[in-house]
Amino acid sequence: MTKKDRPLTATLPNGTILTVADLPPPSTRWVASRKEIVVNAVAYDLISREEALRRYGLSEEEFESWCRALIDHGPTALKVTLLQRYRK
Repeated sequence: MTKKDRPLTATLPNGTILTVADLPPPSTRWVASRKEIVVNAVAYDLISREEALRRYGLSEEEFESWCRALIDHGPTALKVTLLQRYRK
């Protein structure tokens, strides 16, 4: 058994506690809340960016667009129906 350097939990700014168990399954249907969970899991070092890309079959560009949308406009921007409004 090897010790991992990553934390087991992360406390988000809104007080929510995020764990690896909260991550969506690899074959998930993407909705805004699941995208936000994955972005936060990477941001708070629960999983690496590379692991997220591999686990969910995401491209660098797709994941980066989620990150940018969340930073610039908040969780609402991750909704597919609002992509055109927030896309540059």
